Amino acid sequence: MSNECTHDCSSCSANCSSRQPDSLIEKPHELSNIKKVIGIVSGKGGVGKSAVTSMLAVTTQRLGFKTAILDADITGPSIPKIFALDGEVEGDGNGGIFPLTTKTGIEVMSVNLLLSDKETPVVWRGPVIAGTVKQFWTDVIWDDVDYMYIDMPPGTGDVPLTVFQSIPLDGIIIVTSPQELANMIVAKAVNMAKMMNIPVLGIVENMSYYKCPDCGKEYNVFGESHVDETAEKFGLKVLAKIPIDPKLAALSDRGMLELMENDYLNEAFSEIEKA
Repeated sequence: MSNECTHDCSSCSANCSSRQPDSLIEKPHELSNIKKVIGIVSGKGGVGKSAVTSMLAVTTQRLGFKTAILDADITGPSIPKIFALDGEVEGDGNGGIFPLTTKTGIEVMSVNLLLSDKETPVVWRGPVIAGTVKQFWTDVIWDDVDYMYIDMPPGTGDVPLTVFQSIPLDGIIIVTSPQELANMIVAKAVNMAKMMNIPVLGIVENMSYYKCPDCGKEYNVFGESHVDETAEKFGLKVLAKIPIDPKLAALSDRGMLELMENDYLNEAFSEIEKA
């Protein structure tokens, strides 16, 4: 470090060892007001990440907080279907975009709300997809939002990297499943978060067990759970163990998840409040 260092790397051309990189954090739309942002991530697909995102949003909205979902899963958007959002978003005439709102007031932005045909595949390369996610943050006019949940695509590729670098996350929740393979999957998500200095709030295990409606016995359909050992290994909390619930699946298929009757994610939200 130079003796004449001003500690302002933005105006300095020196390449010293203590030089700090310029922040890549993007500002939201000037008319947006977003208080807290939580990413919902997973190292692999098929674990129910979008379902957990949606259930968290419903839980948060019911508790009296204005809630929003930014659907960053561009090639596999399922949030609009879960909430029966069929319309297309509109602009404000100045480059801003208004999200759609669910029946209970949850604001949602998803690529499927920009397509006239909801079954049209999004065949884009990584940089274009990442740029779209960034625009959902910078160009969408999010009303007075207390909690925003970002439904991320699986893995550690372009979109998670873009979100981690461009959006000021208050923390992430990792969604996993009971298989032993999940230990490695959680490890990838945790290590990426550490690399990016993003707090990991805890783990949610989805499809944890099936409870017989007749006798009440619990069955480990996907094998013995390893989430407690995994959480202990990384010093994390297990925020929820969500069972296989046919009622939830039926409500999601009908776009009526806001009618769910459970408290599976109440503890998870308590942890989010502390973030």
